[in-house]
Amino acid sequence: MRILRLTLGAILFVGGIVLTLLPGSILLVVSGLVLLSYDWPRARGWLKFSQKAMTLSAHKLDRFLLMRKLR
Repeated sequence: MRILRLTLGAILFVGGIVLTLLPGSILLVVSGLVLLSYDWPRARGWLKFSQKAMTLSAHKLDRFLLMRKLR
């Protein structure tokens, strides 16, 4: 089970990195990191970093759209 989880996580992560220009590819990266984080502690750090970055960018986008709408 561990080998399957690591293999699938690596495929999803690399596939998401390769497809960075397509919308939705970040979901592949995050799902790959989730699978890898079970067995690889370094992936947990990357997952936390990517979650913080996505949260921050969502807040910035919300703020930008709200200010644009109020003008």
